[in-house]
Amino acid sequence: MISLVLLGLCSARVNIRNTAQTMELQDSGMLSRDQLLYLFDRFDSLISQPEVKTRIADAVNDKQEPVAVTTTIQEEIFMEMGVDPQFGLSCLGKVSLAYEDDRDLIIQFYGFVAKEEIACEEAELGPERFAERTEMLRRLEAEQLEMLKNMRNFQLDDQSAILEKVTSIKMDRFKLLIHQQMENAGFEPDTSLLSVEQIQDIVGRRVTPVFQPI
Repeated sequence: MISLVLLGLCSARVNIRNTAQTMELQDSGMLSRDQLLYLFDRFDSLISQPEVKTRIADAVNDKQEPVAVTTTIQEEIFMEMGVDPQFGLSCLGKVSLAYEDDRDLIIQFYGFVAKEEIACEEAELGPERFAERTEMLRRLEAEQLEMLKNMRNFQLDDQSAILEKVTSIKMDRFKLLIHQQMENAGFEPDTSLLSVEQIQDIVGRRVTPVFQPI
């Protein structure tokens, strides 16, 4: 039996496409900076609304991909803007290249992508587990800041070695660690990304000579 959520999602997609065929919509060129900023702001406003959160959560509960809902929401925004939804979505894949020199826009674009991912994760995890994950990440960020403060006690070349060690931690491995910690409820709030002892160990292995004034 086809679920009501799936029917609703399919119906929304069909309505968008049918409307697009009867309207004069932008379907060439590239989205302007103002258009992109409108999209980012409008999307952020919509996904923060309780009814939209419920809409995404209902899709997850119905075994649908949450990104299908967020994509439909983006298509609806494009329709508001007078932009062909498929064209608009294709433009999003070109933002990094088309606006590579606009640092502020690129930062906002990555924020837009991150907010979509967070909305999907919140729907998949549920309010309680998502709150736990958010708090865990907040603590990790605080610990990373503390680690960076500890780095100030070392020479510049040692700081570079420490940063190389940190950046060697791949994102997928980091996500796996978070997932395992959540599943096992084994998160230790005082376990930093790199402890003071680990930093000292890295520096010790380098055997950096202490600066001696002539």
